[in-house]
Amino acid sequence: MKILSKYSVGTGDRFGRQGEAQLRAFELLAEKGVEASIVWNKSNREHNIIGTEPRDQRAAADAAVAARGFAGSYCVDADHIGLQNVDKFIPYCDFFTIDVADFIGKSAAPERIAAFVASNKKLAGDKTAPVALTAELIEGSARKYLYAIDEAAKVYRHILAAKPDGNFHVEVSMDETDLPQTPAEMAVILAGLAEVGVPVQTIAPKFSGRFNKGVDYVGNVDDFLAEFEADAKVAQWAVAAFGLPASLKLSIHSGSDKYGIYPGIGKIVKKLGCGLHLKTAGTSWLEELVGLAEAGGEGLAIAKRVYAQAYARYAELEKPYATVIDISMARLPKPETVNAWDSEAFVAALRHDGKDPRYNQDFRQLLHIGFKVAAEMGDEYLNALETYKESIARNVCANLYERHMAPLFLA
Repeated sequence: MKILSKYSVGTGDRFGRQGEAQLRAFELLAEKGVEASIVWNKSNREHNIIGTEPRDQRAAADAAVAARGFAGSYCVDADHIGLQNVDKFIPYCDFFTIDVADFIGKSAAPERIAAFVASNKKLAGDKTAPVALTAELIEGSARKYLYAIDEAAKVYRHILAAKPDGNFHVEVSMDETDLPQTPAEMAVILAGLAEVGVPVQTIAPKFSGRFNKGVDYVGNVDDFLAEFEADAKVAQWAVAAFGLPASLKLSIHSGSDKYGIYPGIGKIVKKLGCGLHLKTAGTSWLEELVGLAEAGGEGLAIAKRVYAQAYARYAELEKPYATVIDISMARLPKPETVNAWDSEAFVAALRHDGKDPRYNQDFRQLLHIGFKVAAEMGDEYLNALETYKESIARNVCANLYERHMAPLFLA
């Protein structure tokens, strides 16, 4: 299997132009004595919106690594895939995020549930487990999650048949569902994945609180950290208990810009000695816009046009992201107001700096889902990324290193 560092970070790159700037952040972290693997994320949905293919993401990643002579480990992720769309990713990816959220709550056959409960009855009252496991919980979890577990196994076996050397990373994602999984349910889920032969290395549960795109965590931070620590302990225990890969660790999806929870997470992973995968998929696209606006001139003009069209097309753009954004149109500035802004005003509204009274998280979230507008600009937008490359790269690197990695891994 593909083995990553104890720490890994998923970095989105909507247009495949920020690989070198992202790698520089990982190099800066390594200079401080902390190694992290980079994983380039791009979902099937994003490929469809932008008009790219998995081969484009692989080519961009490999080119960035070659250009910098990057010596660390890296992967290209088939992000949030299932049987219906995995095939086009298989030749180009070595990290597969198997998304089973849609299958949670569907009931497996009664005899399948009964067999699972019988084979795992020994877990009830297991004193080595970091959470309390009862016969009732095991059966309830089987009814809720076993169908999804079996679906993950189907996808994994399909990938393995095409890549029989097994040299890829397996993640199972359950975060895009209505209710969080409890740590005790996580224990049963991991038992189930082990039983069906899925060598899961990262698991992405749905945590309590809201993980809205591109903005800070919404919820009780202390409660989240208690839940995260309990889940991390379950993952550590599951390695020996179920024979899962020693590299097994938690994965936090929509993890970009969650500044309020980074210091606490950092303390927990250091205390437990466990690993962590943080997915920061959309933040680099926003830093492209920051870099364009900061550069002024035509860069600022393009950023303003993206905003104006995103504002006009909000109902269309928000549909795929309705569950992970929280935007008030009343708090958004009118496009004519934004058109009168200088570079400083646009950057202040967009850059995620809670200490700046001009920061507008509704503005930031709208632009987060507005990359379709930039994609439709075609060469005009891509040429601007090249023209203003220096400004953009500076912001992409600083954002990833200073606001994400340093508070999480160095504090």
